[in-house]
This record gives sequence, C-alpha cells and structure tokens, in this order.
Amino acid sequence: MTWILRPSTPEDAAWIAELRAEVLRPDLERLGRYDPVRVRERFTSAFRPELTRVIVVDGESVGSVSVRPEPDARWIEHLYLSTRLQGRGIGGAVLAEVLAEADSRPFKLNVLQGSRARDLYVRLGFVTDSEDPVDVFMSRPKASA
Repeated sequence: MTWILRPSTPEDAAWIAELRAEVLRPDLERLGRYDPVRVRERFTSAFRPELTRVIVVDGESVGSVSVRPEPDARWIEHLYLSTRLQGRGIGGAVLAEVLAEADSRPFKLNVLQGSRARDLYVRLGFVTDSEDPVDVFMSRPKASA
C-alpha cells in the first residue's frame, strides 16, 4: 500500500469534514460530546487548505493532516485517516514525515481523552502537558539535528 501527501484545496473541505465526523464519532459519543452538525462545522470553520495536506493511498484521498505554525510551536491538527485504513501504519508514517520537517519549533497537539491515537503520539515522542475532561494536550520537542 503506497501513500503520498498532496496539497489540499478548498474543494477538499466537505469530504474531510465527513471523514472527521466518522473518525471522531466513537470517542465523542463516549465522552457525551457528539453533535453531528457541530463536528462538521468545527472543521469547516477552521479549515485552511494552505496548511493542510491530503493523505492519498493508492490514488484515493483517504485522510488529512494540518500543521498550523505559531511563533513558539507548530500545531498538528486535523490528522484523520479513513477507519478502514487505521492500524496499518499509515497514520504513523504520515506523522513521522511531518515531524521530520526542518524547523526549530516544537510540535503541539491535542487529542480526545481515551482516543487510541494517544498511543501513537506517545510512541512518536509526545508527552502530556495538561488534560481536562475532554482533551489531552501534548507536545514534542524538536529533535536534535
């Protein structure tokens, strides 16, 4: 199974919003926070195609990842992968590629409490900075060159 990252376009917003709803639904329902309209609106209101890349597997768009630069960190956001492709190493490989990009700023992200994705982030060097009942905020220092 081969994957690549391609630049996102404004036309990607609708299907990524649907993917987000599908991927986050189990965790949001478990946390009592699932709202089928809000889960999509939160993505479409924050979507910035210039910061987003689409994960393409065997020619099919199946996921996304965004990196939002801030003065003191780079925020990894909107890392979604089709549920039928999860657990095959694609998400980890995509994230490893993003983490390898040259920049002196650390990475930050947040993940829903109880999400399996947290294990992936820990394996890739993220540590927990803080938590609340819904989110876990994590960071990863920039690796030494």
